[in-house]
Amino acid sequence: MGADKQFLMAIDQGTSSSRTVIFDQHANVVASAQQEFPQEYPQPGWVEHDPEAIWQSVLDVTQKALAESGAEQIAGLGITNQRETTLLWNRETGECLHHAIVWQDRRTADYCQSLKEQGAEASVIEKTGLRLDPYFSATKVAWILEHTPGARQLAEQGKLAFGTIDCFLLWRLTGGRVHATDASNASRTLLFNIHTQEWDQDLLQLFAVPESLLPDVRDCAADFGVTDESVIGAAIPICGMAGDQQAALIGQAGFTTGTTKSTYGTGCFVIANTGAKALRSQNNLLTTVAYRLDGNVTYGLEGSIFVAGSAIQWLRDQLKVIKSAAECEPIAEATGVVEHVHVVPAFAGLGAPYWDPNARAAILGLSRDSGAEEIVTATLQSVAYQTKDLVNAMSDDGVEPGIIRVDGGMVANNWFLQFLADMLNIPVERPKNVESTVLGAAYLAGLQSGVFSSIEQIADLWSREAVFAPKMDASDRAGLYAGWQDAVQRVRTNSA
Repeated sequence: MGADKQFLMAIDQGTSSSRTVIFDQHANVVASAQQEFPQEYPQPGWVEHDPEAIWQSVLDVTQKALAESGAEQIAGLGITNQRETTLLWNRETGECLHHAIVWQDRRTADYCQSLKEQGAEASVIEKTGLRLDPYFSATKVAWILEHTPGARQLAEQGKLAFGTIDCFLLWRLTGGRVHATDASNASRTLLFNIHTQEWDQDLLQLFAVPESLLPDVRDCAADFGVTDESVIGAAIPICGMAGDQQAALIGQAGFTTGTTKSTYGTGCFVIANTGAKALRSQNNLLTTVAYRLDGNVTYGLEGSIFVAGSAIQWLRDQLKVIKSAAECEPIAEATGVVEHVHVVPAFAGLGAPYWDPNARAAILGLSRDSGAEEIVTATLQSVAYQTKDLVNAMSDDGVEPGIIRVDGGMVANNWFLQFLADMLNIPVERPKNVESTVLGAAYLAGLQSGVFSSIEQIADLWSREAVFAPKMDASDRAGLYAGWQDAVQRVRTNSA
């Protein structure tokens, strides 16, 4: 490797796998390694991860990518992560008290409902931009403190640390020297006031979370310490951090107000950049910190769908009607748009704009001649319909995307993207690098380490690989979407 080359490392710790990618200063991939890890479902609606399995997977892929790259020196490391997933660990031993409670987990639904009945939600929305839902971290922290013997006492003694996955990885990578997170991840906890940019005393009291648990909150591009050489074999400055969806917005060069991206990973997440304004949604969307750079906050309006790519995994692993995700595209091509069969993949309840944690998945409209092909195609269509739910809500809030940039594993499927464009009735752009999340983490590290001089330089690196323009007749679109809306009403438990 030439001495003039500069390298950036990015760790992307996702819901189903961990990945490390090393980039050069032009954002080209030099080396990459990825590893899946087990999902655990102790009870219906519960989702957990073994934190040691996560940690080991991160170590493995980081060491593999480093070895493959041959890079002698890394200018900076960025971390991006599955958001809201919650861990508590002992500050003295570094051991976690409980498995990670994953963002998809629904165990605190009754607790959220009781807080709503006490009238707490209006204040929570005002301060955090979020809703009282099991999705977010605070009720997960409360559950671990309540259900782990001795946890509350240790917390009161200041012996425990709380963190989302970014924070946990940072602690481990620095040998326990740094307990910090960034503003984008903090904004997903239900404990952080997005207007004052501080942990909120009223919210800590509401969820009975001791302040001593909490990490320091820093900008997304900041000094997060240095990796301990004994951990990954090198001392690398940790220079960037953002939750996965915010990192994807950065990776898609979403730096101007109104830019909108949709990521199709385990779930689907649409974020529109709303600039310095924290836009309050009237349509059940979330107001969140898109990123914070040099102390300046850029806000986003976000819609969250809990199940997207994981519905394809369900077709593969549970129904066994496909052997790989790649089979979905030719099946849908051969089947064509399915009108009367609807898959509502509410395996973890329904996210925005419905926020129904108790809804359950269903296949509706089957007839005697319905087969696996219709179910596969209807599952793809369900992800597009759910995206339309979010974009419609954004439009009603005054954010009208003229174009949408997409990324994540599902966007390799051309049939899906054409159907998405048809349902949204706006062009859909796919970038040359569809792994925007890990790229965003690298960009943040590059900003802080000086590899990139500005967000304008980063924006110039973005390039489009394909665009899908809507072709569907308006009446066909309206008819298909009406069928979806009817199907959703049938599975909802909180509909009027």
